[in-house]
Amino acid sequence: MSQPESALADAQAGGRAPESLAALAQRYGLRRAIARPSMPAYLRQLWDRRHFILTYATSRNVSKYSESALGQLWQVLTPLLNAAVYWLMFGIILDQHKGIDNYPAFLITGVMVFTFTQRTVTGGAKSISSNLSLIRALHFPRASLPLAYAMQELQQLGWSMGVLLALILVTGETPTLLWVLVPLSLLMQLVFNLGVSLFMARVGAFARDVNQLLPFILRTWLYASGVFYMISDKTKHLPDILRWALEFNPAAAYIEFMRDLLIYDRFPERWAWTTCIFWAVFALIAGFWYFWRAEERYGRG
Repeated sequence: MSQPESALADAQAGGRAPESLAALAQRYGLRRAIARPSMPAYLRQLWDRRHFILTYATSRNVSKYSESALGQLWQVLTPLLNAAVYWLMFGIILDQHKGIDNYPAFLITGVMVFTFTQRTVTGGAKSISSNLSLIRALHFPRASLPLAYAMQELQQLGWSMGVLLALILVTGETPTLLWVLVPLSLLMQLVFNLGVSLFMARVGAFARDVNQLLPFILRTWLYASGVFYMISDKTKHLPDILRWALEFNPAAAYIEFMRDLLIYDRFPERWAWTTCIFWAVFALIAGFWYFWRAEERYGRG
């Protein structure tokens, strides 16, 4: 019999009121097994499980297309088909290409960059609620799940970027030295995506209806991010505060940053660097803190 159990039994045998379980735990230095660890300890736990996160992401990628006839080829076909649909709707039917040089490359870049964020946020929102059996069966830092979903989208992004670069070359653009900054642009966007994914993972865990609303929210965000049009051109008659808000939109900032590197052959302006770095740092810190605060509650109920 352990010391706390022995103390509780002695108190009952002697007719004394037994101490509360909390008092006994405090006396003998015990703590809850699922208690939220400190932030440094939590970060160490995540680092210790980095191999699990990468393996889980890879296995999800492999199994995602395992039952389809074309298998992993869909990782190439999906971005191609998306680009074709948007080109048909916005480039031909709605005639949005006026005043924009190389509109096909302009459109494809916007679609690919936004899709990376869109898919990561969607996966993060479902990462906890879709894995309750795993959460209840094993003890591990719950942030591993939204991080694994983000890594899964990063792996798929490799295929999308290959398609994007090939299509940009086909439309007449030529590689420049600025293309070496593309991985840095994707890194900033990845950090931003991780933060938003962690934030949405907690929201989706306790407010299940948000997964039904999320497609509408993301579609609105898509239309407000300059994917199909140039924000500076469409908003020149709007109030300055509204135009500034649209340009400060993180998705629009990452899209414009990538277009500068791949299409316009110009070094991104200082505001673009500031905006992209700000959103990456702010989203990661705020999202991680918000998710960590509810660590003890995931999987209950």
